[in-house]
Amino acid sequence: MGLAIGFWISASVIIAAALGVVLLRNIFRAALSLILCFLMVAGIYITLSADFLAAVQILVYVGAISVLIILAIMMTREVQRGNLSNKLQLPAFIVALLFLGVLVLTVTNTPWPITDTAPVVPTTTTIASRLFGEGGFILPVEIAAALLLSAILGAIVLAREK
Repeated sequence: MGLAIGFWISASVIIAAALGVVLLRNIFRAALSLILCFLMVAGIYITLSADFLAAVQILVYVGAISVLIILAIMMTREVQRGNLSNKLQLPAFIVALLFLGVLVLTVTNTPWPITDTAPVVPTTTTIASRLFGEGGFILPVEIAAALLLSAILGAIVLAREK
């Protein structure tokens, strides 16, 4: 029962955050709303007993993609003004409605098998042993992170105004 409540709370926050991404005029606040959406998707993975997917969601999307998006936003000049209106709003709305229709038809016409038993073994044990165990890959992961950070700092130094 508690997992169902957590699922519905996470789903509600995801919908609100996704609407914030689309409707907010301030690009930075829309990016923060996107980060909240990514975090809540990880929460849904946890309620579905998919610990590994939740960890990957947090590491890849919340950690890496969100930082990259915010860095790109911070390097632009017109953060406060937001997107300007253009002539493609109506075609984009029609395409979005068609896509929504296809999604609704797919979800309603697909048989969704449900099981009552949760997985007995946590799914993160294998990845933890591979990263932190004997002969693990934590050092290459840390070196890659340091290289990416230095590349981002180099891009900032090259792209900033004189």
